[in-house]
Amino acid sequence: MSTSDERQARPRGLTFLAKSQLLSADDVARALRRMAHEIVERNQSSAQLSVIGLQRGGEPFATKLASTLSELLCATVPLGLLDVSFYRDDLSMNPVPESAMTAIGHDLTNRTVVLVDDVLFTGRTIRAALNALSDWGRPQSVQLAVMVDRGHRELPIRPDYVGKNLPTSRAEAIVATLEGVWIGTREPS
Repeated sequence: MSTSDERQARPRGLTFLAKSQLLSADDVARALRRMAHEIVERNQSSAQLSVIGLQRGGEPFATKLASTLSELLCATVPLGLLDVSFYRDDLSMNPVPESAMTAIGHDLTNRTVVLVDDVLFTGRTIRAALNALSDWGRPQSVQLAVMVDRGHRELPIRPDYVGKNLPTSRAEAIVATLEGVWIGTREPS
């Protein structure tokens, strides 16, 4: 059995069971627009701005954020997608991560990179993303935008732009999409 066959055959093990919806699609759209305005206010030189979404959860938010920024700035803001699977520090616990394609079509050297993800939890995915970014150049600065900050940080990582702060217990789970944000639990499937 090949590595990709094993990955597909391996059970994922957990299913998300939603308890309630915390944000609607309109709330998410409003939060993304507000975050775009905050990014424009903070970054005087928008010519060097790049939006990089983390695969998979950050991709739709990054795409929408880059589109909104391009509209606000009347100039195209480059968009890229970053897979951090092989930069994670938990490979020993989960040796074959499900990976996606990294697609960054421009050098990040001397650019202001806005790294975008759906949910910020322990900070370990962001640490992996910072390591992965170094393969694509040396940014002047990296800023972090997340739709949901749920706390429980294990590393000293703090977002610059947040759609919504949602304190949770470790037993709870959050799912964030452009259609809304839900809180629930992860149960064995």
